[in-house]
Amino acid sequence: MLLCVDIGNTNISLGLYRGDELVHDWRMRTDPRMTADELALGMRGMLGPLADQVAGVSALSTVPAVLRELRVMLGRYYGNVPRIVVQPGVRTGVPLLVDNPKEVGGDRLVNTMAAHHLYGTACVVADFGTVTNIDVSTAKGEFLGGAFLAGVEISAEALAVSGAQLRKVEVARPRSVIGRTTVECLQSGLLYGYAGQVDGLVRRMTRELDAAGAGPVNVIGTGGLAPVIVPETETIQHHVPELTLLGLRLVYERNAT
Repeated sequence: MLLCVDIGNTNISLGLYRGDELVHDWRMRTDPRMTADELALGMRGMLGPLADQVAGVSALSTVPAVLRELRVMLGRYYGNVPRIVVQPGVRTGVPLLVDNPKEVGGDRLVNTMAAHHLYGTACVVADFGTVTNIDVSTAKGEFLGGAFLAGVEISAEALAVSGAQLRKVEVARPRSVIGRTTVECLQSGLLYGYAGQVDGLVRRMTRELDAAGAGPVNVIGTGGLAPVIVPETETIQHHVPELTLLGLRLVYERNAT
């Protein structure tokens, strides 16, 4: 089976594929101080008896410190199986129509691959993590660029730190948009304000695509905070939790052949 590893700023997502089927997926916390051995121990603890069935690994990391340990870990613990780390030079088949292709993170590339694989149209992908990436691709699967937003949890922490009488709250739906307590006021602004911000950007992006004659556009939500934000948006049509893991599988298949 193929093990896909997506290391983000907050969480590490693991997915185990048997052919095209995602057999199981897990999430663990990212610690930028973790060593290669700690990373291997955590992953093997999640996989359990399935660890012995790993026949290939496809991985990426948006955290430079963990990327170094990831390479060491793969060589030490998975040295006997084919493995791919998404980085410059790895074939993705995604043309990068941006000014500096080396700036484009691996997570954005594999999300573009997966979105094009699923829908075959121009796509807007909103990846809700520590940072929210909203990325755009053409009907040919070309990466056009996108926009970054501070993640909703970063916004919640900033309010708690900067507001003398405010505190950090759970990002959840309040009783109504008009909050009746401090907690509800914070939750309303965070949830509905963030959803409105995303909708505003997506609408502007789709208008630019329409003006360029891009044809039909699919808007996809993914990432750890997508289950909270996506239901409150008006523009996101599809929630695909495993989008990045799917992209890692596609990268592995392209490079393995």
